[in-house]
Order: sequence, then structure tokens, then C-alpha cells
Amino acid sequence: MIRKYPNLCKPIQIGNVHFRNRMFGAPMGGTDITADCTIGRASTAFYELRAKGGAASVTVSELVVHPETEGSHMYHLDLQTVGALSSFTYTADAIRRHGAIASVELSHSGQYAGTYLTDKDKKKGLNQWGPSEGVRPDGLEVQALTEAMIAEIVEAYGTSAALAKRAGFEMVMVHGGHGWLINQFLSPYFNKRTDHYGGSLENRVRFAQEVLDSVRKAVGPGFPIEFRMSGSELFDGGYDLSEGVEIAKLLESRIDLLHVSAGTYQRGFGVTHPSMFLPHGSNVYLAAEIKKHVSVPVATIGGLNDPEMMEEIVASGKADIVEMARALLADPELPKKVMTNRDDHIIHCLRCFTCMAERAMTATRRCTVNPLIGRELDGMEILPAAKSKKVLVVGAGPGGLQAALTAARRGHKVVLCDKGDEVGGNLVGEQAIPFKHEMYKLGVTLGKLAEEAGVEIRLNTVVTKAYADLENADAILLAPGSAPILPPIPGLNGDSVIVVNDLHHRRDEVSDQVVVLGGGLAGCEAAIHFAREGKQVHLVEMRAELAPDANIRHRPLLLGEIEARGIKVLTGHKAVRVQSEGLACLDLEGREVLVPGTTIICAAGQRPRRDVVNALWDSALEVAQIGDCVKASTITTAIYQGHHAAMDL
Repeated sequence: MIRKYPNLCKPIQIGNVHFRNRMFGAPMGGTDITADCTIGRASTAFYELRAKGGAASVTVSELVVHPETEGSHMYHLDLQTVGALSSFTYTADAIRRHGAIASVELSHSGQYAGTYLTDKDKKKGLNQWGPSEGVRPDGLEVQALTEAMIAEIVEAYGTSAALAKRAGFEMVMVHGGHGWLINQFLSPYFNKRTDHYGGSLENRVRFAQEVLDSVRKAVGPGFPIEFRMSGSELFDGGYDLSEGVEIAKLLESRIDLLHVSAGTYQRGFGVTHPSMFLPHGSNVYLAAEIKKHVSVPVATIGGLNDPEMMEEIVASGKADIVEMARALLADPELPKKVMTNRDDHIIHCLRCFTCMAERAMTATRRCTVNPLIGRELDGMEILPAAKSKKVLVVGAGPGGLQAALTAARRGHKVVLCDKGDEVGGNLVGEQAIPFKHEMYKLGVTLGKLAEEAGVEIRLNTVVTKAYADLENADAILLAPGSAPILPPIPGLNGDSVIVVNDLHHRRDEVSDQVVVLGGGLAGCEAAIHFAREGKQVHLVEMRAELAPDANIRHRPLLLGEIEARGIKVLTGHKAVRVQSEGLACLDLEGREVLVPGTTIICAAGQRPRRDVVNALWDSALEVAQIGDCVKASTITTAIYQGHHAAMDL
């Protein structure tokens, strides 16, 4: 048997532990944290799902080692709290029984205590402790840790590691990156101490060394210790890659695996967690350089989701291991699919930040492309239906595709019709924008999976009432999607106007002077794309702000890209006329303004296709409506509703 990705699939020994492949599940916060900060049953299932999917290791995030100075509502582990040790034991067991190695991340956020509190106002009442006194950018005062407190925290790392081992975890990860406490000591930006913990690099590394010594003493020889560090802080005043190399060299004798990440959470979220605006593998160079200077195995991370790229990383020696977080939410079975040469079945992460935005807003998890995430205990297993039915699905957008796929997996006979010439619905248009290619690919992959599951796909097919009556289906699932809104603006039907949904058909017609009408998510992302191509771009929005509906993780990065690319933004401007010279608008004072441009991109929003729903509502006794046809919304909503419409049959 020949594996398509032999290096990625090759086992590796770290310490005295053997790992089944080179694909590790990086730490990602759970879905339920109890009032006592123990691991809830839903979180256990959340981590177990990744173990089932074939990852070599699954890391639970984050175990707060010293709650007295930390304050964040994350996992705590002690012998005094009822349920603490048992919750960790059940979680380690749930991971290990599927052949993955259970690991836990030991963490202290230092001066960023309260980061994970859903009630952000509460953190104002917390004491913020760091290596040095100062004031955070948000105005909160930071107090310097005394040497006695440092010694107490160092001991706490060892205590937590010992308890994790007792619970059945077979590896620990010490979090020394992303701006948390250990990183704060390493960083010349945060660390202004004048004692033996500050000043020279050797002094700044001392705290990390003491922590690792404490952990080693607690877990003993051969027990794998993984150390996560930022290869470079990537901001002025922080340490750079050359100093990152020296830090790694000073720590390697105390660790078994060096996990090289990037940046700091507070000063480069979209770099530490690479956004769709960055190339895949954008942080790999950090691990590749550090690996040249150390003898321990090195792991890399950061928006990786393509097996071909990950295979090259390992094969070329840039890193020994690739770690994934969001990619394993999108498709927990990614490692298993790689191991079994089924990489064309992978549902790829969109890097849309739905998962992390939901975490910040509601303290839960959700994934745009995976309806199971965060709901693993909600009876989400796809089991055969008691009775097979004939199901007609109308519309092959993401909601219709997911509905057809889930229904077929349950044993129903499914016919999926779409008026277009390919599956994907509005996702088809995303192929025109390179940084949104995964969205287009999602439609292609769902179509492939549906077809392989037995769905009969009929393209170029308009489903009328008569057509549906002839099919005589037991159930009809309506997912006709939405249509672009075309405001009644004179000239908007002219040759210089391209509706954003049609951009993939007309991309060669776009001139070097572009006006994007509509500052929602689609309009903003189109504007960024054209600016990246070197075009002069104006972005016109009638509302007071851009993309107000974008999630709280993606929106700041989106606005940052708009500013960095030099896009000229006009909010509070209402379009009144398309002219040969551009778009005539009225500003807030009612004055007419000409926005220059020879191509107008219309991205004025979407409206539900209610006419299709209304026409077909009585075409079967069982009827469901899915996604944009109910309310123009997101891929997340469509996928989730599509899955459950099929589960309810």
C-alpha cells in the first residue's frame, strides 16, 4: 500500500511516547466550562471528536496554573474542587481510547488576566500581574510580580503538570507564546525588570527555564514536554526571529518538542491566527529557521489545512510536525482522510473566524462548515432513518448541499436540483477572489460528497410546481437561496456595472478604476481584492459604518486591510445615478458627489427567493426551508439549517 502523503503519515517518538502521525491537534478552548472551572461533558466530547478523526495528539486548552494571579475563567485543576480531577481524567480517557495522545496546555496570561471572561467589564476589577509595572493599552494598570510570587507560580506549573499526568494525560504543553506570561518575561517590550529576571536575554529566559524545570521535576524523565513559543513577536519593541532562535537554544535541553507559533494575541491576532488575507503557511518560515539551530523536534502551526503543503513542510525538513486547530474544527477527520488517501474529501477551514468570534461573544463554539462543533452531545450522530423516503432538495447552495448530503447518509433517496450549471449557489462566485477560494471549494467538495453518498444531482433544472408534483417526493427541502439586490438607480443596468455575484464570469471586464457600491462583507472583500490587484478603488456605503454584520474577529482585520490597501471609503453616501465617469452620490448634507470610476461593482446585498418557496410550499407533506430563502444570512446558518432539516426527516 502506498500512502499519498508518506511523511505526514509517518509515526514519531517524542520522549517515551509514540505518536501515530505528524498531524497534531493544537489547543483550542472547550465548549463548556463549569462554574468551578472544570471540563464539562460537552467539552470532553468536543476534544474526543478530534481524536476520533485521526489526530496524533489532542491538546486541551487552557489549564490556568495559578488562578490567584490569573483571573481568567478557563480550566483549573486541583484536588480541592469536586469534579476537577475526574473531569480531566474522563477527558484524557476520551482522547486516548481513539489512539490519540492526550495533552493539556499549561498557561498563565499574566497581565492579560480576564481575557476569556465573557463579562469583559469584570476584568476591570481584577489585579493584572506581569513582569513589570505599567499600563495596558486599554488603561488597566499592571503590577509587577514579586520574586516570591514568581516562585509560587513556578511551583504551580509543576503541581498542575503532576495532576495532569495523574489524570492520564501523556504530554503537557507549556504555553510560552502569544503574549501570555512566559512570553511577557521573554519580551523586551513587556519585561523592564532590573533583577535577574530582566535585562539580558539570559535573564529574560530564566522564568521559562524555571517553569520547565518545575514541570520536568513533576512529570519525570521521558514524559513529553512541549513548549509553545512565538518565533518572533512581529511588532516593534518585541523580540525578532534572531532572538527567537537564541531563546529556543536556551530552552531546548529542557523540552522534548518545540512548538513555534508567531506574534502576540493582543498585537497581531490575524498573524498569530492567520486570516484569509494571508497566504497559507505564512508562519512556517519561523519554525524552519529555528529548526536549523536546535536538535529537538519542531512543530509549526498557523492556518494550515492543505495536505500537499503540510507534506512538503515535513518532507523538506522545515518542521517535524504540523499542528492544526481551526482546520480540525472544519473537518475533524482531516488526519484520517490524509492517512487513507482521501484528501479530496476534506472540508477545508475557511479562516472566517466564526469559531473564535462565537467563543468571544457567547463562550461557545460554532464552525461555519461543520454543524457538529460545540453540539457533539446534541444527538448529532447521523444514524439511518427508520424509513427511507424520497427527498427533493431545491437549490444546490451550501444549505441545500448539506441537506442533501445528510439526508443521503441517513438512507433517504435524494434528488438535488439547481437552476445553475454547477453546484455551490452563491459560493460559485467566490472563485473570483483568491483569498476566498476555500468558499468556492466548499461547494465543490460538498457536491462531490453528496454525489458519492448517492444523491442524484440535476443541474440546469428549474423546479416548478408541476415538476415537483411529478417527482412526488415524500419531503421537499427548499434552499433556493437569495438573489442580489439591484436598487432602482438609473444606469445600474449599464455595461459598466457588474453584480458581485457575477464577478467570476466578468472579471476580465474590470477596469483599473473601480467603484464598489455596498460596504457590507461582500463589497468590502471585493474592494480589497481589486486593491490588491493594483486598481484604484472607491468603496461607497449608505450606512455610517462598513460591514457591521461581520463577526468581531474578522471585522477588525477586514477594516485594517481596507485602510492598508489605500481604499477610499465614503460612508453616509447614497448612490443616485451611474454615469460614464463614475457613480453620482448624495452625501449626508444632500450634496451631489461624483465618485470616479469606469467599473461599478454592485454589492448592495441579497434578498430571499421567497417566490420559489411560496410556489413549492405544498409540493410535499413534509416541507422545510433552509438558509437565505428564509433570511439572507451566512454560510454558517445555511449549513446548520440544512443539516438539521435532513436530520428531522
